[in-house]
Amino acid sequence: MIQVWNDMRAANKHYLISTPLMSAEASGSSCGNVVTVSGSAASSSSHVGQEKAGRSLAGSKYVKLNVGGTLHYTTVQTLSKEDSLLRSICDGSTEVTIDSEGWVVLDRCGRHFSLVLNFLRDGTVPLPETTRELEEVLKEAQYYRLQGLVQHCLTTLEKRREVCRGCHIPMITSAKEEQRMIATCRKPVVKLQNNRGNNKYSYTSNSDDNLLKNIELFDKLGLRFNGRVLFIKDVLGDEICCWSFYGEGRKIAEVCCTSIVYATEKKQTKVEFPEARIFEETLNILIYENGRGSGGMALLESGGVSSPGVGQSEEEGAGVGGGDRRVRRIHVRRHIMHDERGHGQQTVYKD
Repeated sequence: MIQVWNDMRAANKHYLISTPLMSAEASGSSCGNVVTVSGSAASSSSHVGQEKAGRSLAGSKYVKLNVGGTLHYTTVQTLSKEDSLLRSICDGSTEVTIDSEGWVVLDRCGRHFSLVLNFLRDGTVPLPETTRELEEVLKEAQYYRLQGLVQHCLTTLEKRREVCRGCHIPMITSAKEEQRMIATCRKPVVKLQNNRGNNKYSYTSNSDDNLLKNIELFDKLGLRFNGRVLFIKDVLGDEICCWSFYGEGRKIAEVCCTSIVYATEKKQTKVEFPEARIFEETLNILIYENGRGSGGMALLESGGVSSPGVGQSEEEGAGVGGGDRRVRRIHVRRHIMHDERGHGQQTVYKD
């Protein structure tokens, strides 16, 4: 009986001693893959999620990268091709974050990282078509200190800007489009209204030449002030030839180049070319460049006098709102050339 009791006590003692050891082995086998970088598996619970690693990755052949949630698998040799941030990560000179599964965590957007890796592999890479995406790639290249990719992006951007440099003159298709374009434009606006379909009468002898001169001047001004002034063309309006000048979203001046004359017992349409007045109003509208129009209108009110002999100026809108709401409307009135008179009859102007 005593022998049986001693055997039972010995068995219980062996069970109590062996059970914790078995559980420790089981837990060790289940948690052995939690941290693959650290040598001490359970030194602190804070090291289980992620840890700082300053050691070199040169001993490894492959590197797992987690860039903003996108996973990339590449070689140390690829990352070390250029003197960059990625090379310093591989040789240990830059401290990085490695998570519990061995992924090197980089706190950057991973959208263009594949392009960065392809550049390191091949030495060149096709760049995005849109300027915005190309600028994003440039930012990533500057962050990773890849001078070759930075230069590639800058060269491509410069070439595209040279191609895009041109004088683009929009053509108005509707009144709403015109209002929206003028209201949203931060630059001064010059509009040429040119609609010969509204003419009901024949033209005087010089009208065709003057009409072409107005169109040519519009093209020259568009090239001269490209980038500073928005030039738009309206072929749907009511006027045959009329210049309008806008600043800060409102009309500042207008130069009408057409009038109806009575000659040879019939009405005729006369088109003038007030070149000096058009140049003057174009230069005046530059006061509204870069938001400088608040004081510019007062300057025009005090010193903006019409050129003598060029035309008749009218100002509209000078009501309660003050002088800064006025629109200068210039109707050209010049002396008639003799070849424009019919059979010596007196020529009469009528608006």
